[in-house]
Amino acid sequence: MAVELLLLLLLFGSTVSEVQPLHKPPPGSLDFGFVPVKTYDTNTYHEPGPIGILFRLVHAFLYLVQPNSFPQDLIQKLAQQTFGNVQGDYQKPENVVLTLQAIYYEIGFIVSAALGLLFVLLLPLVGLCFCMCRCCDNCGGEMHQRHKKNADCRRGCFATFLFVASLIISIGVLCAYAANQHLTSQVRGAKNLVHSNFKDLRIFLNDTPGQIDYLVSQYNTTKNKALSDLNNVGPLLGSRVQERFAKEVRPALDAALMMAGAIRETKEALENVSVSVEVLQEGTERLHANLTNVKIHLSNTLSDSACSAAQAASTCNIIRNSLNQLNINANFSGLPGVSTQLAKVNDVLKIDLSSLVQKGYAAFNDTPDLVLNQTRNILSDIKNLLDFIGSNITSFTEMLPVQKVLADLTIYLTQSEAYVQDYFPVVEQYDFYRWLGCLILCCMVILILVFYCLGLLCGTCGYDKHASPTTRGCISNTGGNFLMAGVGFSFLFSWVLMIIVVITFVTGGNVEKLVCEPYEDRTLFKVLDTPYLLNQHWRSYLSAVVLKNPDINLTFEKVYSDCKENKGIYTTLHLENLFNINEFLNISMYTEDVSLKIEHINVNLSNIVLLDEIGKRNLLDFSSSGIDGINFAAYLTEINKSVTKVDLLSFANDLEARADQLPKGALENALKGHANSIRMIHNQQVVPLEQAMSTLNQSIRLLQRTSSEFMIKVKNVISAVDAAQLLISNDASVVIIQETKKYMDMIIGYFEQYVEWVKESITMEVAACKPIANVVDTAVDIFLCSYVIDSVNTFWFGLGGCSIFLIPAVICAVKLSKYYRRMDTEDVYDDSEEQW
Repeated sequence: MAVELLLLLLLFGSTVSEVQPLHKPPPGSLDFGFVPVKTYDTNTYHEPGPIGILFRLVHAFLYLVQPNSFPQDLIQKLAQQTFGNVQGDYQKPENVVLTLQAIYYEIGFIVSAALGLLFVLLLPLVGLCFCMCRCCDNCGGEMHQRHKKNADCRRGCFATFLFVASLIISIGVLCAYAANQHLTSQVRGAKNLVHSNFKDLRIFLNDTPGQIDYLVSQYNTTKNKALSDLNNVGPLLGSRVQERFAKEVRPALDAALMMAGAIRETKEALENVSVSVEVLQEGTERLHANLTNVKIHLSNTLSDSACSAAQAASTCNIIRNSLNQLNINANFSGLPGVSTQLAKVNDVLKIDLSSLVQKGYAAFNDTPDLVLNQTRNILSDIKNLLDFIGSNITSFTEMLPVQKVLADLTIYLTQSEAYVQDYFPVVEQYDFYRWLGCLILCCMVILILVFYCLGLLCGTCGYDKHASPTTRGCISNTGGNFLMAGVGFSFLFSWVLMIIVVITFVTGGNVEKLVCEPYEDRTLFKVLDTPYLLNQHWRSYLSAVVLKNPDINLTFEKVYSDCKENKGIYTTLHLENLFNINEFLNISMYTEDVSLKIEHINVNLSNIVLLDEIGKRNLLDFSSSGIDGINFAAYLTEINKSVTKVDLLSFANDLEARADQLPKGALENALKGHANSIRMIHNQQVVPLEQAMSTLNQSIRLLQRTSSEFMIKVKNVISAVDAAQLLISNDASVVIIQETKKYMDMIIGYFEQYVEWVKESITMEVAACKPIANVVDTAVDIFLCSYVIDSVNTFWFGLGGCSIFLIPAVICAVKLSKYYRRMDTEDVYDDSEEQW
């Protein structure tokens, strides 16, 4: 009943884990947090401490006795084989073969046990014969000792051998005592371990409903995310639609906006050309007049009589010949005007093309708001559907009798714990009896050791090598009597000790080899998983008990391994075969409803106008403004000329230099005055003209460079805008359907993520069955193997060693007592051997 209730509780926690995803999950992921999981207190790792050295020594000895690996096939066949009551059944060939295989596997234990039984049978018989022999004054019973040359050496050897044997026996009894104490202390400490396991099981039961509630509550995370995306349908869906068209629309509008800027630049260039030409025409006229006046004044100066002198004649002639260079070089009066083109461009600029393009940008950028406004009704239906799904999940979980199941399991667990607590004192009481019995066995050995030690002490201390055997002291004689007392008790107790050793050896050794070692490597579970082993009608015993279906492959090994890894019990026990989740919560049906609602989204983008006819007409008017008809060659010809035929500064400097060659006087001063006038003309008139020519050069070259491309660019801009507008008009429905599908997949993907997260949580976190594996480990690995079997094996190992070494101790003690006890008679020195 308890198992069924536990399964029912776990199944309720798994009602949403079987929904299969309908779409590929979206790239974004939801954060559902972590399922609340408490840590368990039970530690299934046992460290025996210093006594672990003895445990490993015993394991090594058992490996020598039984080096064969675990006989899995043999155990399976023996378990499956049914021996009848008829004598002939035992003689069947297959049964004989199995028996021989079992004997071969147990041959080490059989031989060891046979030797132990032989010890049990022979030692009392030998002791009886030895006593009868000594009563007849034989076997050392005659109180007469012959003198020998090597008496001291023999006495020392026998004392040494007895001391070594006693030391080994002491070590053995200490091992047995330590194992006895270890077992008692572990049994007493097992109460805390049992309490820890029950506490973990209670945590396991109490946490499972909370984990289920957490899984259900995380539906709100999915719902809130879906609602958030639905509320942001404009930025999400609208932006996706917008981005699909943006590859065509934005470059077209950018080109149109650049063309508007080009129109303004063209106007500025035309204005610069017009102003610069006027400036140059007026300036060259003034410059020409001033240069003419300078030439006249220079000619008058050179006509002075001073130029007739021999020293000045050649210089004046050179200056007179250079006067023709004082003239203008560029003639701007014949350049055509650009007023016509400028007037047409100004007419074009009366219409603000930039504003028209910005309206196109605004219309295109309003796509998200357009999508939001046109989907309000559908989004309201989807939100209602999400609320309906959440209410169904909540109502379903409220219908589940989780609290009843939890209460029943808790009662069962409490009763089990109370039962254990009630009977644990009984276990401790019986363990006390066991401890007392083992202590008595150890005391038997200790009693023998006490006699041997007292005998060695008294005999060694009281021995006088100068005294004859008949005159030995009381202390020495007492030592010999102690040794013989030890021999007597050895014969009385050793066979009892060996019986205990044989029983515990056969039992503990086989449990270690057939239970503990295969449990550690999980071979034992493979035996339990043998088909039809535990029930001849069930292929899988565990699945038949848990799932009521023996054909499902549910193995002890897999269940234990999964619980050891702390996986969820739903996956561990394959509970999906017992509970049809889709009948109670079919999220796929809800996601289909959501998909249908989203598919009804229909967005109309026909109101988006990128550039109206006025804007296009404006572009065409600009392309026909006649800029390409300007005579750029005439402009460039004059621009490339210098303002004057000669550089006036150079001319003035040269004139001043030649004036310095003349004799000091009025002629020199007059020529230097004319040089200064020429410099002034250059600074005041030529420099501004050069600046105007530079401005004209830049503007005219800009117009020349762009005029040839205006027609092509305008056509390309209009074509790009028309193509983008056509794309929006014709392909909008297809793009909207595609992006709506992606948007729908994103919304549905949140539910799929929720389902996948629930499935993973159910598999790995919800009702994690580590406490169940801990209970098994506590019962078998820790309590049975580590506490009981290791201690029992160490006990028989120490006690068996004591029993075996009692034999050489008896021989040495009998021989040695002859040298310590006071004899009744003695002989003269005799070198022959003493006869018993």
